[in-house]
Amino acid sequence: MINPDTVKAQMEGGIVFWVDGTALKTEITLKAGKVEQSNFHDYQMLRIFESPKIEVYIVPSTANPTGVGEPGVPPVAPALTNAISR
Repeated sequence: MINPDTVKAQMEGGIVFWVDGTALKTEITLKAGKVEQSNFHDYQMLRIFESPKIEVYIVPSTANPTGVGEPGVPPVAPALTNAISR
């Protein structure tokens, strides 16, 4: 990896994006065929103080660096399901 802080930020962002958009708050509604939300004043996102504690562990590797944009999103659903089932 080139910048560990970027990797950490991308993982945290992906996790918050999924938890917020899928499990908690965000909702897009339609009325008369039009989206009712126009901007962040009526499309509330998860706030920092509402975020769960997130710990990102970076495993050392000698592999060439690649993209880090989306890998934080897919594992969230099984992790959340596992946490709820315990």
